[in-house]
Amino acid sequence: MSATKSDEFYIGYLPNAPERLGKFLRRVIITLLAIAAAVAVLLATGQGSFYPGAFEFGNYREFEGIIKEKPYPTLWVERPGKAGALPEYSQYYLVAFGKFGAGEALQGMEGKRVKLQGALVYRDNQTMIEIKAGSAKITGDEPASLAGMAWNEQPGERLGTFRLAGEIVDSKCYLGVMNPGNLKPHKACAIRCISGGIPPVLVVKNREGLATYFLLVSGEGRTVNREVLPLVAEPVEISGEVIRYENLLVLKADPANYLRLD
Repeated sequence: MSATKSDEFYIGYLPNAPERLGKFLRRVIITLLAIAAAVAVLLATGQGSFYPGAFEFGNYREFEGIIKEKPYPTLWVERPGKAGALPEYSQYYLVAFGKFGAGEALQGMEGKRVKLQGALVYRDNQTMIEIKAGSAKITGDEPASLAGMAWNEQPGERLGTFRLAGEIVDSKCYLGVMNPGNLKPHKACAIRCISGGIPPVLVVKNREGLATYFLLVSGEGRTVNREVLPLVAEPVEISGEVIRYENLLVLKADPANYLRLD
């Protein structure tokens, strides 16, 4: 078959493609770029926004309060004045640098008044302090009102027995160190954190997406870090007694009775 003047033949070593072929390729490239941009916009708009948790990395502040080591280390900080129904103390979770709880760093400080330096981690009404290594110093003893008891042995406010559905997270990452700090993509990290002593928390969200946080302890009030590892980052249902200790909600339940939801 003989070639006609309308036939075009592309020769790779020439600087330009034939005119009609060049126009066709330009249209194809522009269309593909437009499709890629549209897909990127759709993925970005469909992605859930990061929640405004915060970690003041490297910004060390000084804190003073009473150390309560068990079941999880907390710092009890006196409020400047009791007004109305406000509690006399605010409680701050205490953790060490990295994926570790603060138990080892605070050994022997149970019931002592201390000064320490740390970086704040916070989200909603939950606040944590990552202690600067070696900064905790004893300055005195605890007041008589707190003497001789782990904080979960204090009377607290018994709110009743509830059946709660949510997700078990490691409190440090979820409150602000990682964003997002939950669901399957964060599962391996959360397991390492909880294994290292970071307090496990059940996050329960209502229909509007507002979260309530429940610190998990056993029915006897002990830590449950090892027991909850198989259910971290999974939808679960837990039935147990809820007790309010100052500004913390604690859920007492036997981990053997936790229910994984499909």
